[in-house]
Amino acid sequence: MSTSNAETTGHWKSLAQRRAIIEQANGPWKKRTLAGTLDHAAERHGDSPFVIAEDRVWTYSEIREESRRLAARLLAHGVRPRDHVAIILGNQVEFTIAKFAVARLGAVAVSVNFMLRQAEIGYILQQADCVALIVMNMFRDHDYLADLDALMPRWETGAGGGGYPCLRRVFVVPVEAPLRPGSLPLIDAAWSPSAADLAMLTEAEAKADPDFRCDVLYTSGTTGHPKGAMITHDMILRIAYASTYTLAREPGRRVLFALPMYHVFGYVECLVAMMFIGGAIVPRIRFDALDMVEAAERHQVGEICCVPLMTQAMLDVVRTRGFNCPSLVAFFNSGGVNPPTIWQDIRDHFGARELMSGYGMTECSASTCCAISEGDDNVLRNSNGRLKLAGLAAVPGDGAHLVIYKTIDPETGADLAPGEKGELMARGYCVTKGYYNKPEETARAFTPDGWFHTGDVGTMDADGYVRLMGRIKEAYRCGGEMVMPEEVENFLKTHPDIENVIVVGVPDARMGEVGCALVVGRGRTPDQKDLTEFCQNRIARFKIPKYVIPVAAADLPFTVTGRARRVQLASDARRRLNL
Repeated sequence: MSTSNAETTGHWKSLAQRRAIIEQANGPWKKRTLAGTLDHAAERHGDSPFVIAEDRVWTYSEIREESRRLAARLLAHGVRPRDHVAIILGNQVEFTIAKFAVARLGAVAVSVNFMLRQAEIGYILQQADCVALIVMNMFRDHDYLADLDALMPRWETGAGGGGYPCLRRVFVVPVEAPLRPGSLPLIDAAWSPSAADLAMLTEAEAKADPDFRCDVLYTSGTTGHPKGAMITHDMILRIAYASTYTLAREPGRRVLFALPMYHVFGYVECLVAMMFIGGAIVPRIRFDALDMVEAAERHQVGEICCVPLMTQAMLDVVRTRGFNCPSLVAFFNSGGVNPPTIWQDIRDHFGARELMSGYGMTECSASTCCAISEGDDNVLRNSNGRLKLAGLAAVPGDGAHLVIYKTIDPETGADLAPGEKGELMARGYCVTKGYYNKPEETARAFTPDGWFHTGDVGTMDADGYVRLMGRIKEAYRCGGEMVMPEEVENFLKTHPDIENVIVVGVPDARMGEVGCALVVGRGRTPDQKDLTEFCQNRIARFKIPKYVIPVAAADLPFTVTGRARRVQLASDARRRLNL
């Protein structure tokens, strides 16, 4: 069924009314694979846009057919159900087609961060036992095939060789450069599946198990080697449904983002979630603030999803050129620390009525908490939201939520009362059962009674609102007191001469560790004396950084999800301070 833009509008309804529409359209819950859900959505919204790419619009029916054709091609080249297939692609439409094709076979997608390089790629290919690799040849001037040449010479004919014995096939997507002669293209317009290929595909689709893993999602790996969280089809689909249900997205909503789809924000919250409302994604291959603003206007999107660094850059553009997108309903700004004025800035300059933030992680399939404001921003300023509503995706016997939390004392493991700061512990249907091929790390990640160590420090109040305060591994102890860097950073950003700041712990002979503030100044940069005077009597003494290092904004490295690379920054600080 095709729906026009006028027919799909419904944002004037209340959140409760829109949730009721979503429940009525999707109930009762039926376990399906990702590809099965795509097929179901294509039956209902076949001619509606699903992927609005830079060069064309792809409908639900077209993505379904392309994924079936690619699945048959993968089968013809030896990929089988439950095999692991690595994908190194940006937000090109081939990423979406490949994800559904792999799922259609009952195989497992291993989405790889395209910022990784030779040794890091090799580690994941080997650790995840990948039998096939789908890779772009060039992106952002990086030659991925040169990485393969170094890792596995003659991969075009021999794939992984002795170093990567599981890897049998490499499929190449030409991006920014022509296809290399001799390499195997992912999409071959001249290839047609045989009757035998189609018969194998039908059998594989019938046997694909919604309760088996569809993804091995690697954590960002800011410290040590990344770990691959195992997530099933049904976990992904339930958490994606909970996102759309909690956010009360109206039918046909268009969501704009430049978040990479190898992360759960872009993949689950945007791509997968749209299938429950016949909505469309408008993925940008690169983040460019002006391009995002222009794309929102051109495609008349209903929602923009960003991390705070992106939001700030877009605000800078809109303040200068203006913004004309009356279709915009919501702005989802999550994944980092925000200045206190950002929510009103979004409302004033973008005109979005519904402002959202959230909290989640790869190991929990996506975000599990959400804060929504339709005017009162206290919930956004003072928390990361409360548990998402599962609606009809709730698991019988587990209550209304797919993941629940509690806090514990990080040293004793004792449960804490509501409102007390400690480590957030997660439990529920959508929490990973463990990391692929890492039994020791899996054992360390869980308590004997099944609670998962998130590594996040925060509070959870009696009403279920979570407030994230930092990471345990990013925390440091000054004179025996635990310091959460993000808490100190939020305070320091109220200084009129500080544009941005990252605080890290560095060694100290007397206190064990002390804080070092890497400061991006606004005009002038406060020195140590200025900063100490500003902090005195306003925050605890043990939280006041002992050192201040002026830095340029470009010298603060971040991951693609907006997290500061604190390990790298702490190492740089120790070197500059000769500690």
